[in-house]
Amino acid sequence: MEANELLKKVRKIDIKTRGLSQNIFAGEYHTAFKGRGMTFSEVREYQYGDDVRDIDWNVTARHNHPYVKVYEEERELTVMLLVDVSKSRLFGAIGEEKREMIAEIAATLAYSAITNNDKIGVIFFSDKIEKFIPPKKGKKHILLIIRELIDFTPESFGTDIGVALRYFTDALKKRCTTFLISDFIDTHDYSKQLQIACNKHDIIAIQVYDKRDTSLPDIGLMQMSDLETNTTRWVNTSSKKIRQIYSKWWYERQQAMMAILNKCRIDHTSIATDEDFVRSLMGLFKNRGVR
Repeated sequence: MEANELLKKVRKIDIKTRGLSQNIFAGEYHTAFKGRGMTFSEVREYQYGDDVRDIDWNVTARHNHPYVKVYEEERELTVMLLVDVSKSRLFGAIGEEKREMIAEIAATLAYSAITNNDKIGVIFFSDKIEKFIPPKKGKKHILLIIRELIDFTPESFGTDIGVALRYFTDALKKRCTTFLISDFIDTHDYSKQLQIACNKHDIIAIQVYDKRDTSLPDIGLMQMSDLETNTTRWVNTSSKKIRQIYSKWWYERQQAMMAILNKCRIDHTSIATDEDFVRSLMGLFKNRGVR
């Protein structure tokens, strides 16, 4: 992509996602993703209704009057984006391409993190680790992430979510809030790696799909290409049986994905490329906030 075109796209996503995170997501994000724990702030005189377990006995003895410890939530989080950059993200028959929506969602989450004074980092993955951007703060860091989201070119075409999760678990020692963003078109079994990762980190799964992924149109003989394996075949879409087989494949694949996510108790949402991702993310945040 030429420099001027890239700059225009960066500015466009920068303006759109910064506004979304500041005007819409700020409060919901803060409520949904809490800090790592509580840290001591100060002591004050005991008041009726205070928990007696919070009494600071050393200060109480000095003043001959009960004092309690006051704690504040540790708000700062480390947020990681695990972004699928496999070739299937280039598909877009209905709405925008999957990669465009993935970029907008990831940029919005990154701005939401920075707005709440959290660090943000990214792991780009295909069937291998393509790039690791360590967590940092700051506007320059956000713009670097947006530029990579738009213009990153992976070396490999396939998808292996398990590889990404294994690398992430090894690379990040402290607990992170992690968004796994993918179309989840993956033939590998990533359930074990996901279970290990979610025992250590707070993981949220976001599936971005095209509605044409879910079913075949009835348009006669059609050449279909697998972007990740670079194979093609002719399919007679006029055949009702073939269309039913394809729809069944998609349904069973989705059910398998949902079973893995539910078993690991991972919050998740699926967003089609012609849908408003804002509504889906807001629903996700609100559901987490009320728990």
